[in-house]
Amino acid sequence: MNNHTDIRTGTDRGPGSERDRGPYRICFVCTGNICRSPMAEWVMHARVAAAGLSGAVAVDSAGTGDWHVGEGADPRTVRVLAQHGYPSRHVARQFEPADLGRRDLVVAMDSGHLRTLRRWTGSPASAAEHPAELRLLREFDPGAGPDRLDVPDPYYGSLAGFEECLAMVEGAMPGLLSHIGKALETRAG
Repeated sequence: MNNHTDIRTGTDRGPGSERDRGPYRICFVCTGNICRSPMAEWVMHARVAAAGLSGAVAVDSAGTGDWHVGEGADPRTVRVLAQHGYPSRHVARQFEPADLGRRDLVVAMDSGHLRTLRRWTGSPASAAEHPAELRLLREFDPGAGPDRLDVPDPYYGSLAGFEECLAMVEGAMPGLLSHIGKALETRAG
């Protein structure tokens, strides 16, 4: 499905929609927005900058729940990102159904998040006329098998879980950047 297709109806949004005129907007979503999704956000920021696409792609993250709204990222997330050369500035926020109408692509970190996002596409508050494309992060990783698409939550584990999370995020980035590049080409016509 391309970024012009309504995920509920399969119909084409057509060129010239609000999202087509601005940067391509991508949001990473996990549970509390303090571990996995901010990690993916900051890795993507670095990859977008390295590709020279900073003005063309806007990246953020959010959580399906409100437990950590207003807090910074988990210190282990910050530590692992810093050890691998990624800067991170983060304040957790909750994803709102209306965000679906303001993003081109929403990337869920696991199948539970994806189910929640799909439920929200039917919400009147979702600006559902043109909801975002919804995908799992590891769908973009050719090394991930069809039964291994979830990025496990490292929150209750050790620092090793955060390292594993970062490896999974990084593994998906080339495929995700390719997907975004194709979407940008489609917009350019």
